[in-house]
Amino acid sequence: MKNILILADGSIARHFVEWVGRKRIADNKYYVTCYKADATPEKIGKNITLIHADPTSYAKMKRIMDDVKFTHIFVVMEEKEDALYALKNIRLLDTKVRIILVNQWDDEEIGRDMENITHIDVNELMAAHLYDQLPNVPLVAQNVGLGRGEIMEIHVPFGSAYAYRHVGSILQRKWKIAAIYRDDKQILPTNATMIRPNDSLLVVGKPMVLDGVYRAINKRIGLFPEPFGHDLYLLLDFRYDQERALQHLRESSYLTDKLENKSLFVRIINPSNFALIDELRKFESDQVTLLISYDEEDAKAIIEYDIGEHDIGLVLASTETFEADELKEILYNLKKLVYLFGDCPLYNVHESVVLIGEDEKMESISSTAFDISESLGLKLKLCDFDPEGDFESKKMILEHYETLSHIFNIDIEIEQKVANPIRELSRMENVLQVVPFEKALSSEGFLKLLSTKIDDFLLRSQKHPKLLVPFALAEGKEEG
Repeated sequence: MKNILILADGSIARHFVEWVGRKRIADNKYYVTCYKADATPEKIGKNITLIHADPTSYAKMKRIMDDVKFTHIFVVMEEKEDALYALKNIRLLDTKVRIILVNQWDDEEIGRDMENITHIDVNELMAAHLYDQLPNVPLVAQNVGLGRGEIMEIHVPFGSAYAYRHVGSILQRKWKIAAIYRDDKQILPTNATMIRPNDSLLVVGKPMVLDGVYRAINKRIGLFPEPFGHDLYLLLDFRYDQERALQHLRESSYLTDKLENKSLFVRIINPSNFALIDELRKFESDQVTLLISYDEEDAKAIIEYDIGEHDIGLVLASTETFEADELKEILYNLKKLVYLFGDCPLYNVHESVVLIGEDEKMESISSTAFDISESLGLKLKLCDFDPEGDFESKKMILEHYETLSHIFNIDIEIEQKVANPIRELSRMENVLQVVPFEKALSSEGFLKLLSTKIDDFLLRSQKHPKLLVPFALAEGKEEG
């Protein structure tokens, strides 16, 4: 439920409130301030609460905004001075709330120095509609394409699961982010373009798919593993996983229970122990489904089918299974989150840890690090372990994580230390390591044994469970 405040005064406001009352949206609740008799229509919709107060008064606005947390505030006021005072009061009380200002005064500067504000110029809007009626003038937006909803503009709210993600880290099947609008400018995105709160995305695709995309973008963070997919997928390869299969399933079931309205699909390949399969079947429920490949089918095709068919966002596997039969390449190309089991089970983990690396990679995994930490109630720790003590170069990353900490209201601990990162990580206990999903991840190679890079050490140690997060680099750059 989103709470929306309308500061109403004048004929435009009256018509707007009347429309809001007629066109009911179940997920919205409206509060309308009015201090003049003619500011609202005679009949008020059931979804509207009237507040008799003067929004130019700071004390009265404070009382209103203290009582209810608003996501949007519409300033639809007839007098310019009243609107200016109302805007000032809003920003003194909340710097993040999204404001929609109806400009009726032919003044291009009003509110332009404020953040998170959308201007609707009455004169420009009317002129544009009149212009559309001229002969030989092409119509834009609503009349482009088939006109069946295959082109959609979607606003990215604060707390969206898509905010602070790189475009290339989001799998776009049957739809595409064609453009991003930010600060009155158009951006033609590359894979490495980061989506930010208050962006407007121009998306193209099948109408039914876009309806789902719209809902996903408007869901807040805390619905892990979205936007990578909805449900969880445990892969058990009996060539490697028989000994710890029951433990892996218990751990996967624990994670499924901790998340909101998720299902777990368990795919068993290369089955050879039917007594073990009978034990695994005892875990089946409304949330847990076992899928067994008895025939010598193409495991790669089966896994790809399962992930698409069941809208999988997170794949759970042992490191041995992850490295076998091109599974790593499949999951990398599908841009899926991967959880690798460690010696420490997830239900004993108390802290999620991010070790600072390259700027773009750290930005791309940041939202997921906050999301998994919030979903599992883990403390989030950002570690800058540098043998050379070069902390200044990581300043931008620290600021990025601190900004997200404030936006999502999740505490973060930052530790900077002149130390070998691999040695420091080895000393940690009961942690979940959140890392970028590198294409070149491997446990093989003699030189990796001598390396002090965390990426080279990642698959050689199974002490800690790991969450691999898809990311995208700027065009022209290579991983590794």
